[in-house]
Amino acid sequence: MARLTACHTPGVVEAGCDEAGRGCLAGPVVAAAVILPLGLRLPGLNDSKQLSEASRERLRPLIERHAIAWCVGIADVREIDTINILQASFLAMHRAIAGLTTRPESLLVDGNRFNRYPDIPHRCIIQGDGKFRSIAAASVLAKTHRDELMCTLHEEHPHFGWAVNKGYPTLAHRAAIGRHGPVVHHRMSFTLLAAELLA
Repeated sequence: MARLTACHTPGVVEAGCDEAGRGCLAGPVVAAAVILPLGLRLPGLNDSKQLSEASRERLRPLIERHAIAWCVGIADVREIDTINILQASFLAMHRAIAGLTTRPESLLVDGNRFNRYPDIPHRCIIQGDGKFRSIAAASVLAKTHRDELMCTLHEEHPHFGWAVNKGYPTLAHRAAIGRHGPVVHHRMSFTLLAAELLA
C-alpha cells in the first residue's frame, strides 16, 4: 500500500482534485475536490484505481464525514462532445472547486495539465492520486459518485451493462452498441465501435 503524503506545503489550505470517467464511452466525467485535516488518518486510502469497489465504498463516507470540505462536479455528455473530454474534465474540476465550503489556498491536481482556476494557484502532480492524501480522497469520491450514477443510468438501458462496466469500452459494451445503437448517454465524439464491429 502506498504511503501518502499529508500535504505539499505545510500551513497552506490545499484541496486535492481528481476526476473519473475520462476514458468511458458513456456517461459524464465526474471530478471531486477535497480538503482534508492534516492529522486525519484513513486506513487503506490510496489511488481509487488501486482499490477494490468494497474499499472505495468503505472510504467514501469516511472522507465525506471527516473532510474539512468536499464537493463533486460533473460535466455531461453534451459538454464532453462540445468542448472535448480534456476540457470537460477541467470544467468538472472547476465546478467541484467552486462548490467547496472552504476556499482553498492551493490546488493539488492529479495529472500533468490543468486550466487555471481564478485566483488559486495550482500544482499538477503526475500520479498524484498515489502520492497525496487529498488527491487520493478526491479520486475515491469522483469514482464512487460516478459509479453510483452509472448504476442509475443502467436501469434505463440495462443492455449496455453499465452497472458492471460503468461505461468503459469493454468488448461487451461495444458489442451492445453494435446491436442496439448508441443512446443519449453515449459520447458521440468518441469512437464507439471497434474497427472489427464497423466492418
